[in-house]
This record gives sequence, C-alpha cells and structure tokens, in this order.
Amino acid sequence: MPAAIKAEGLVKTFGDVKALDGVDLDVPEGTVLGLLGPNGAGKTTAVRCLTTLLRPDRGTATVAGIDVLKHPDAVRRSVGLSGQFAAVDEYLTGRENLQMVGQLYQMRAKAAKARAGELLEQFHLADAADRPARTYSGGMRRRLDLAAALVVSPPVMFMDEPTTGLDPRNRQQLWDVIKQLVSGGTTLLLTTQYLEEADHLAHDIAVVDHGRVIARGTSDELKARTGGERVEVVVHEREHITTAVDVLNGFGKGETAVEQHTRRLTVPVTGGAKLLAEVIRELDTRGIEIDDIGLRRPTLDDVFLSLTGHTAETKDEAGTDGETADAKGRGRRKEGAK
Repeated sequence: MPAAIKAEGLVKTFGDVKALDGVDLDVPEGTVLGLLGPNGAGKTTAVRCLTTLLRPDRGTATVAGIDVLKHPDAVRRSVGLSGQFAAVDEYLTGRENLQMVGQLYQMRAKAAKARAGELLEQFHLADAADRPARTYSGGMRRRLDLAAALVVSPPVMFMDEPTTGLDPRNRQQLWDVIKQLVSGGTTLLLTTQYLEEADHLAHDIAVVDHGRVIARGTSDELKARTGGERVEVVVHEREHITTAVDVLNGFGKGETAVEQHTRRLTVPVTGGAKLLAEVIRELDTRGIEIDDIGLRRPTLDDVFLSLTGHTAETKDEAGTDGETADAKGRGRRKEGAK
C-alpha cells in the first residue's frame, strides 16, 4: 500500500541536544504505526515536524502525499492532531467547541453544527453537549479534544500520547474510538509510553530511543527478538532467592533476572509446559516454597528493556515538554522552539 506518512533522515537539534537523529518512518494508508519510547526519546518532536509545527534541520517528509516542507498549509488541511493535553476552550460548551473548530476550517455554520452533533454522539458526549467544558472530567475533555481533531474527517491522524493520565475505563473507551477511525480508512501515527497500548492498537511498532528508530516490526516480531518464553517464579521466602536462582539458571537459556522487592525471578527458556513441570519438581526437591509460578511469552516491556537497557517508563528530570534527555537540554530546546 502507498505510504500516507513518510519521513527520511529527519534531524532536529535544539542547542547541543539532538532531539531527532536521522529518523526514518513510513505508515501505509489505513494502518496504525505505534511510535514507542520513553520521555526524551524524540516522539513528540517527530510528530511536530510531520504536522508542520516544527521545521526539521535536515531530512524530507510527506503526509497524505504532500511535501511537509514545501506545502505546509496543504498538509495542515489534510491532518488531524490530538496532543498530550486537551486543547479545548473551558468556557465554551462541548458543542460550541466543535462548531468553532468547524468554522475555523471555513465550514458553513449549518454544516459545522451538524458535524458537531455527529461527533458528540460518536464520542459519547451528547448528554454533556451543552455543558461548559470546564465541568468535564479528564476523560471527557480527552474525547472532546479528539473529536475536535476529526471535525473535517482528515485522512491522516496524529495522536501524541492520547491516553496519558486517563483511568483504565476512559482509556478503553478511547481505544474503541481509535479502532473505529482506522476501520473507516484513517491512517494513524500514535505515540505512546504504554506498551499495552501499542500492543493493542498498532499494526506496526517503531521503537524510538535517543532520537533514533532502533527497531521496527509487528508486536509478535519484536517479541520474538527477545528469545521466546519465560519462566517466572515468586518465592515465598527472601532467603531462598539465591538457591532459586541456581535452580533456574540450570534450566534457562540466559541469566535469571531478580526483582528483590517482589521476590520475583524470571529466566528465558525453551521447552514449554514440560520444562515448567521439571522446574517445579526441582524447586520442591530443594525445599523452596513458591507463591506463584508460570510460563509466559515476552511482553513489549521485555522487548524495550532488551533493546535499550532501560524500561519504557523511564522519566526525565523535571521539565515541561518531556522530549529532552536532561533538564539542561530541555531548557535549550524550549528556547529553540520559540
């Protein structure tokens, strides 16, 4: 399929901090690319470059077949953007917010009103349509913000960490809306720190760290890179951890990882349920009482840790935009953005 979003060699530097270091991306029409990485990885900077909010220092990009650098106005007419924070006017009602966006896109008043009504129904906001947005919950504001990005039914959508801060119920509701959009033919680039979200929504995943794409593939393909199944054991007594590690190392295909505070031990294995039974027998023979044991496939957490050496939930030091590697660089980037 043709690429609805394509970037080659994107570089963006703020002071001495390289936020993007040669990013290549392509998203086929009607699919979801999950851009997965921690704060400071470069995800938001990539979205800002692709949506014309920032100009890259080097590289090329097209969105909906339009050159981002040569025709930024045409790109803006072809995309929707939902950022990390809901961009709604708190003093307008939900309906008025959506009608205003439609009129900013030069829709006729009657058409803007009709479109607002459709979106309020679609996003389960009809009952609150005529209440000021300041009375909305966080989840409702998030849905209103996403609805605003869809007023003109753009063929390409960018969602920058759309479910950050939402409770599980609101997150699931937003996932359902995203699935409906994509089933209708919308192309989506989704940035997220939530591994479960990328696993659940994305057809393809690009893992980003320090401004570079370090891996690309489907969820299953990325998981396969970490080496198959894991035996996971929670020992009952902390003093048995060392002995349990010796047991697991005897069965494993790698070193046993230990979480001291949870007494959880994890080791990569091959052999499935038969091997698990052997592990249980050996632990019992050695007098090691266990609270839990199981065989599991690798998660995207495992993938990210194996690729980067740190978890996807790594946070930066205090700052505002979450896109730099340290607090000093963040300040320089902020100045550059102005």
